[in-house]
Amino acid sequence: MTFPDGIDRDNDIEFRTAEEIAAYQDARLRDAVCYLAEHSPFYRRMFADTGINPSEIRTVADLQRVPFTEKKDLQLCNADFLCVPHEKIIDYVTTSGTLGDPVTFGCTDSDLERLAYNEMKSFACAGVRPGNRVQLMTTLDKRFMAGLAYFLGIRKLGAGIIRVGNGMPELQWDTIRRLKPDTLMCVPSFILRLIEYAEQHGIDYRNSSVRRVIGIGEGLREQDFSLNMLGNRIREKWDVELFATYSSTEMGATFSECPCGCGGHVHPELIIVEIIGEDNRPVADGEVGEVVVTTLGVEGMPLLRFRTGDMSRKVMEPCACGRHSYRLTPLVGRKNNMIKLKGTTIYPPAINDVLDNTPYVVNYVVEVRNSFAGTDEVVVHVGVAAPQRFDMIKDLKDRFRSRIRVAPIVEIMQPDDVARMLNPGDNRKPLKFIDNRGKRG
Repeated sequence: MTFPDGIDRDNDIEFRTAEEIAAYQDARLRDAVCYLAEHSPFYRRMFADTGINPSEIRTVADLQRVPFTEKKDLQLCNADFLCVPHEKIIDYVTTSGTLGDPVTFGCTDSDLERLAYNEMKSFACAGVRPGNRVQLMTTLDKRFMAGLAYFLGIRKLGAGIIRVGNGMPELQWDTIRRLKPDTLMCVPSFILRLIEYAEQHGIDYRNSSVRRVIGIGEGLREQDFSLNMLGNRIREKWDVELFATYSSTEMGATFSECPCGCGGHVHPELIIVEIIGEDNRPVADGEVGEVVVTTLGVEGMPLLRFRTGDMSRKVMEPCACGRHSYRLTPLVGRKNNMIKLKGTTIYPPAINDVLDNTPYVVNYVVEVRNSFAGTDEVVVHVGVAAPQRFDMIKDLKDRFRSRIRVAPIVEIMQPDDVARMLNPGDNRKPLKFIDNRGKRG
């Protein structure tokens, strides 16, 4: 039966019992492992090296016998993850790797259909319906998966798409005035910039057409699902519905909040999630651990037990919205110095790579701290021996954007001052990365 919200609860696996969902995922896992054993050079080699018989991996519990896939595996053996001939790849995506160089993902036509289905379900979960208008404030270029996925999903859902791209508050408000979207899709902290611009230019944003904001890349809630600092700052200014999402290129799936705002719902037909503790074994339901994912239905580059580096908890009890699929809490933190900057996941080696390859940079320290909105803020303290004839800050930011899509704050300093930051006290090694998140000055 299709309900007034447009969701067919009779045929959507998310509304089945927990037992039915578990059995369904076990069956999908068997298909996924069989596909990898037949088509993936990387996983065929892994099964042979470890003596694992793929046919014996029959349930999610059996996954504990399988080694993890790491980000460094994707970087060092990138081509070996491809399961189809290159002629079948119709879209190429890149994402940052742990060692600095980007990782390439190839998507087939089937993979793009899967992405569209994923985002259609995620937008519907957040209350978007056919006939709504979504202003998309993310890029579709630069080999970025998310923007394309959002576009495909909104189109499949039957809602209207207004492709504006990121930044440019003036253009965003002009578009809102002209085309009257009811939903904004963007990095949540950018909403504060939109509000600031509106207040400075006399725009009556509270009476605009916007009723909903779907956030990407940044959390909006605490672990108890109350709004966090950023969410509260937005709601204090603008009475809009706020929805948080969690996704990554590697998983090719999105965990989106429903109107209950009690965690991101899994789509059981697209992904299996394990929460792994420090001992590399699953933690008890409700405990914090690292999110490890196995993709389902991916044709080009499926992944088995991929470590995301993100820390979260599973919520197993049914949601008030009627879905019985498990949910993930807002991310608790990051593993191995992972940074979320303006909606993009980056690692210090990628930042180091830019600086190490800039001729006029003598030394540097990368500092990550909490911004006033509670999100990650990255400051790069750069030592430069002599002034250049060009704007060094602009040049460095352009280099960062071309390499990692986003630019941190850049502070030009004397090399001696940076050297003192690199070698505080009796440290044996220079401190090129300083994590001040959670610390108060």
